[in-house]
Amino acid sequence: MRRKIPSTSGLLAFEAAARHESFTRAADELALTQSAICRQIATLEHYLGVPLFRRTRRGVQLTEAGQHYYRQISPRLDALARDTLNLMAQQGSGSELELAVVPTFATRWLLPRLPDFQRRHPDVLVHMNTQTRPFLFDQTDFDAAIYFGDAGWPGTVAHFLMHEYPVPVCSPRLPGAAAQMTPETIARLPLLQQATRPYAWRQWFEAQGQRVAHDMSGMRLELFSMLAQAATLRMGVALIPPFLIQQELQSGQLIMPCRQALTTERAYWLIVPERKAERPALAAFRQWLQQQANDSIGGTGDAGSDVGSEACSGVDQCAAPAASPVATVATPSLPASP
Repeated sequence: MRRKIPSTSGLLAFEAAARHESFTRAADELALTQSAICRQIATLEHYLGVPLFRRTRRGVQLTEAGQHYYRQISPRLDALARDTLNLMAQQGSGSELELAVVPTFATRWLLPRLPDFQRRHPDVLVHMNTQTRPFLFDQTDFDAAIYFGDAGWPGTVAHFLMHEYPVPVCSPRLPGAAAQMTPETIARLPLLQQATRPYAWRQWFEAQGQRVAHDMSGMRLELFSMLAQAATLRMGVALIPPFLIQQELQSGQLIMPCRQALTTERAYWLIVPERKAERPALAAFRQWLQQQANDSIGGTGDAGSDVGSEACSGVDQCAAPAASPVATVATPSLPASP
């Protein structure tokens, strides 16, 4: 049966005009004349049998039908463009992996290691997209996801990578900071909060046997990379996993005034849909990724294995929970975090 699909040129003209709400800017983007854009959209409207734009003295505006149609076709055109680029990049051979990754983990930990994977597997092309919100694999093109949370994701296999164990970090030039501090003195510093872990400071202070009235006050930032930058700029003290700020720690831009880590059962996981688990390229990436994670944490399952070995003054050391390396799950929990 012949598909009822308008011409691609008409769809591209409509998408550009709808996005800009301007025939002139659409013409500039597509290297066409304005009259050509007008003709293509008029042909599309005739084909659909509904007006897509409302012409006014000030320009053009989408009709209700036009708004709905734009929302429907825009992501499909994006997907078509992505598929075309992927095929061109492969030059007809090799494999590709589409990964959803939490942002700071991707930029601070995964990307610096990815050249090693490329050297070992030159026939596998890895694409990374940052993702901080829950999603369903059936509704995306992702082959796998790296996220922080619990091993709960419908129809997937979860492969354990590492815990994160954040510790207090700050600039050595932050007023009131010192190389060694107690929880009481840390509480006097401005606390930088992470939006995706709003109770982190409260949990940390409680683990040290402290109650701090303002433990949820302070500047709120979404990503660990933002927290690291704010701490470097002497804006306060933040709870950050050391493995995400190795460069700042080695350069002395940041210090760990208290090496006591916040321990939770949540961890970083590689999540693979069951239907894709046996793909050779994905299996190769999983084995490489788990080896990289194991090497970076010394085989302990603890991404902060160099912290927590000594307590803050007068504070007992926290115990680190063990983690299951693989979990097959069918629960509806879909957390994600930077």
